[in-house]
Amino acid sequence: MASGFFALMDDIAYLMDDIATASKIATRKTAAILGDDLAVNAKNASGYASSRELPVLWAITKGSFINKLIILPIIFLLNYYAPIMTTVLLMIGGVYLAYEGAEKIYEYLFHKGEEEHEHKKILGEKEKIKDAIMTDLILSLEIVIVALSTVQNEPLVTKIVSVSIAAFVATIGVYGLVALIVRMDDMGIFLVEKYDGIVEMFGKLLISLLPKIIKILSVVGTFAMLLVAGGIYLHHIEQIHKYLHSVPTMVAEFIVGSVIGVVAFALIETSKKVFASQKA
Repeated sequence: MASGFFALMDDIAYLMDDIATASKIATRKTAAILGDDLAVNAKNASGYASSRELPVLWAITKGSFINKLIILPIIFLLNYYAPIMTTVLLMIGGVYLAYEGAEKIYEYLFHKGEEEHEHKKILGEKEKIKDAIMTDLILSLEIVIVALSTVQNEPLVTKIVSVSIAAFVATIGVYGLVALIVRMDDMGIFLVEKYDGIVEMFGKLLISLLPKIIKILSVVGTFAMLLVAGGIYLHHIEQIHKYLHSVPTMVAEFIVGSVIGVVAFALIETSKKVFASQKA
């Protein structure tokens, strides 16, 4: 009886060791995506009144956890019964990300006037949070699928636990860093009010750097959407990969993402105008 118990404990120890190793590999493989995720979500969490930044970020973070809870069982089931569908979902998500990136560039290049700009401000929080959670859904989908691809040869339990760990660690890490970024000015104000000398100067530096960092992340976040979208198609469609094999990877991803984004944006905007004219 005792030997059976110790054999069971030994099996559990081996399983936990396998899970720990697989989780490290899965998390490492998603690191590049997490960089894009950070840039996109820092942009999405900025632009609010100071008192609303953390509540908005918490709302997006909760949405991100819910996204993972929805995505993980669906992807595990699809991976088991219909592996091709995980790629299809990923590519549909890629179109959405490319469209979002193209739309933001269009809005930056062709201003829609002060009235519409103010209207967007009035629409505010709820709509922006929904958009941020939807974007997170696509990024989460890619994180889960990439993490899953690194542990395909592992036993089912190891696969499920390690990918789940990688997904939730990604959420905690990304949104924790975003929280630090958007509260840089508050940290700076605290240091200026409480200390003198070098510490006070550092506080002033934090205050002055925040708008610049947010602006940079806003630009990086927009381009990250195009890069992630382009990467999805570049790495899953052999013909595109062959055609652009001599082009540096990041440039190729940007080209593919931009083309998809422009086409998706043109089709969606044209459809909107057609439906609007029919209603009129």
